[in-house]
Amino acid sequence: MAFTAQDVKNLREQTGCGMMDCKKALTDANGDYDKAVEILREKGLAAATKKAGRIAAEGMVYATACTKCNVGVLLEVNAETDFVAKNDTFKAFVAELAEVIMKQNPADVDALMACKIGEDTVEKALQEKILVIGENIKIRRFVRYEGACVAYVHGGGTHGVLVNFDTDVADKDGFEAYGKDIAMQIAAVNPGYLCEAEVPAEVIDKEKEIMMVQIQNDPKTANKPQQVIEKMVLGKIGKFYKENCLVDQAFVKDDKISIAQYTANTAKELGGKIEIVKFARFEKGEGLEKRSDDFASEVASMVK
Repeated sequence: MAFTAQDVKNLREQTGCGMMDCKKALTDANGDYDKAVEILREKGLAAATKKAGRIAAEGMVYATACTKCNVGVLLEVNAETDFVAKNDTFKAFVAELAEVIMKQNPADVDALMACKIGEDTVEKALQEKILVIGENIKIRRFVRYEGACVAYVHGGGTHGVLVNFDTDVADKDGFEAYGKDIAMQIAAVNPGYLCEAEVPAEVIDKEKEIMMVQIQNDPKTANKPQQVIEKMVLGKIGKFYKENCLVDQAFVKDDKISIAQYTANTAKELGGKIEIVKFARFEKGEGLEKRSDDFASEVASMVK
């Protein structure tokens, strides 16, 4: 079966593969277009396997919330270079993944791989994107919240935040702006906990232990009575809460009030209730090994 230059062009546009790869696939498929697509997919899986061992610590964090379905998603997808985060194909794929998570509610990344995205599974679609983009790509993690949610993405995907609320004023003017303020606070200050009750007892015990040693090692306080030292430790623990618990933190836009006070004020203004239930904050590549390639040497080797 013969094929034309237009067939090659169409196959290239559909798959994102190189012209010569498309031409060879059509030749091997005796001009059968669907068979040629299949051949390229098979090659894509093989190429993706070769890339699977390469470090993927760049990419992007993406967050979105649906006010109609009351579901929010925060997602991190990694690639090898920061250039990929600016690639429209990559960004569209990440947005599609978020929609799959939102609608199909997979339990974890492994379950997500088996979900349908168009006609294929997420796993197959991912392998195809690796072929098209030419880098190792990994879906690292996600969270999905049900209920009133507000999403925030900073720096084009360097940081992402998803906040979940219990409220009856989500549809009122002013709530979205309030929610963005809370999300931006989380992005900027990075609280470890929502409130004092969420801080594990062992964390507080460790903090007290460290504070006690600091006081005893300070000549100005070392000889203080035990009662005084205990009160000093309690005061330091109070400061720890204000620094690490979201609702106790000073509001970055008005440090005269706390996030709890800002929330109460907004609820009163909107005529209802607002409670921050939980939040998640992702930073792109946090905790991952970074590439340490010598870019100049790499370019030089390519020229040679």
